[in-house]
Formats: sequence, structure tokens, C-alpha cells
Amino acid sequence: MNASSFSSLSDGHQRLQALVGAWRGEEEVAATQWTDAGTATAEVLAEAEFGGLFVVQRYRQRRDGTVSFGAHNVFGFDQQNGLVTLHQFDSMGFVPMSPAAGTWNSGELALERSSPRGSARVTYNFDDIDTYRMKLQFKPTSGNAWQDMVSGLYRRVSPSTINGF
Repeated sequence: MNASSFSSLSDGHQRLQALVGAWRGEEEVAATQWTDAGTATAEVLAEAEFGGLFVVQRYRQRRDGTVSFGAHNVFGFDQQNGLVTLHQFDSMGFVPMSPAAGTWNSGELALERSSPRGSARVTYNFDDIDTYRMKLQFKPTSGNAWQDMVSGLYRRVSPSTINGF
């Protein structure tokens, strides 16, 4: 297997590298059909894979000292269509029918996907290279309004401070 060097990556692949690193965040969780409202902390560890063609992100959310949600996300860039893609596998157990897809608008990455349960939208806003904000929203198939699910502020930390992934 021949991995690409970062310098030979497309601009779209290079933009994905903003996600790479170890992050810790404080989150606001909205009341939904899946959980109660409250606060949470999160740890994120994201690594470039295959020379930067993909970014694999491991996410762990804690509420009241207990892991309440986990996800493995795989970000890619579809050069043919000019779209960032996101395949998410999480502790809810739903198998994604298709990836979320979206684009960058300045420092914001917005991705959407649909399933028989409804549509999900996640946005990442990069304040600077060491801070980003994430917001996850959901729209049920029977609704036409986006509902907030989780929002958080994440700061870069040393990978050695994140244990147990």
C-alpha cells in the first residue's frame, strides 16, 4: 500500500487535518427521545490515516462520571463531488445507510445525512487551530424544524491526558 504524503493531498483532504489531535470539551445536551437534558464532558482523539486521506475520530461522552455515548467517525473527502464525507458508528447501534456529506464555508464544516428516523446535521466551527465548536441537530421525518441535540466547545489537549480509548 502506498500512502500519500500530506504535501500531495488535495486542498479538501488538507482541510480535514484541522480535526486531527486530542481534544476535551464541555457539552450541553438537549432533552431528546434518547436522553435527558444536562451537561457532559467529552474527549476526542482524531488521527490522520492513509497519509491524511482519512481522519479517524474516536469520541467519548461522560455524564455524571459515566461514559454515556461513544462514536467512531471516519471523515474523508470525495474529490469527484467536492464533498466532505462522514461515516459514523456509535453506541446507539444504528448502522449508517450512507455517510453524512457537506462542505466547508470559511472556518465551518457542515455535514448532513438522512435515514428512516430523520435527518441529522453536524457543524464544526473552528475558532482557531486549538479550539472548535460542534453542534449536532436532528429533524424527525415527520417534522420540519431542526432540534438541538448536543453542542460543545472543545480545546486541544495533550494526547497523554486522554486515557482508555
